[in-house]
Amino acid sequence: MFIEINSNSDVPIYLQLAHQLMEGMVRGELKAGDSLPSVRAFANDLGMNMHTVNKAYHYLEEKELIQIVAKSGVIIQPNGIPEASEEKKQKLAAQLRPYVTEGLVLNLQEEELVQMVRKLVQNIEEGNE
Repeated sequence: MFIEINSNSDVPIYLQLAHQLMEGMVRGELKAGDSLPSVRAFANDLGMNMHTVNKAYHYLEEKELIQIVAKSGVIIQPNGIPEASEEKKQKLAAQLRPYVTEGLVLNLQEEELVQMVRKLVQNIEEGNE
């Protein structure tokens, strides 16, 4: 799996890393039970600070996408990624709301927004930018 970090992005580096790992999960490049590199090894491979990788891992752990096992390592949820609960769906909708609002303010039509989301899903699944 190829990780690309954009240092000029407004998105914090740890979130870029976490999101790219999630994209790998979506595409099946990272499967349930797969091991991830240690914080130190991953930071060295990516040329970034260990604290950044650690923060990305804890972000993914909080979302129940990985397990961090002290002295053993980091693995993708061994029993698979759980289905989104209503609470998680509501939280995601709340996070999307400002972006949808911005699109509406810019006079995008509902169908244009839906098409953007469809295109993003396709790009993520295919590994395109």
